[in-house]
Amino acid sequence: MQDFAAIDFETANNERSSVCSVGIVIVRDGKIVDKFYSLIKPEPEYYNYWCSKVHGLCASDTYKAPIFPEVWKQIEPKIAGLPLVAHNKSFDESCLKAVFHVYQMDYPDYEFYCTCIASRRVWPKGHH
Repeated sequence: MQDFAAIDFETANNERSSVCSVGIVIVRDGKIVDKFYSLIKPEPEYYNYWCSKVHGLCASDTYKAPIFPEVWKQIEPKIAGLPLVAHNKSFDESCLKAVFHVYQMDYPDYEFYCTCIASRRVWPKGHH
């Protein structure tokens, strides 16, 4: 796969809709051509200890951040026509679907691939 958009969400709490940051890397012809990162005001807007411990973000980081629909307006043209790739597809894809649902946005059926599954096929014992 030479053209794709790698996507990674962080969440503020155990609700998949509580995305508080997103990072995207656009790859075309096997080369990184664009990168995007944004903090996001989470929905629901609270942080739990364990999530903050994972990514280091807390309420003071995102209280002035844009809401997801504003951030997605910037992302959508960058990823148009590209398959999405995440290291844990089940998490990142469910976050994307959940936050689309919360904001009553029409979810396009993004083509989504998992690098975690792919890497386990290459390195079944978890190392190389």
